[in-house]
Amino acid sequence: MIDIKIPIGLMFSLLGVILTIYGFTTMSNTEMYVKTFGINMNLWSGIGMLIFGGLMLLLTKLNKKKAE
Repeated sequence: MIDIKIPIGLMFSLLGVILTIYGFTTMSNTEMYVKTFGINMNLWSGIGMLIFGGLMLLLTKLNKKKAE
């Protein structure tokens, strides 16, 4: 049986990597972040997605170890 946490974790991890890289590359563009009061939302959203995706993959791995 497939665990739904695997595709969710992979999707959030992949999108998190893309957003984090984009946030780092556009960090010097201050005009872009005027609407968010100078906060680099791409960077922080990407980091949050990476954490969530990694947590989903970790929970899947721990659940498989527990089942064995």
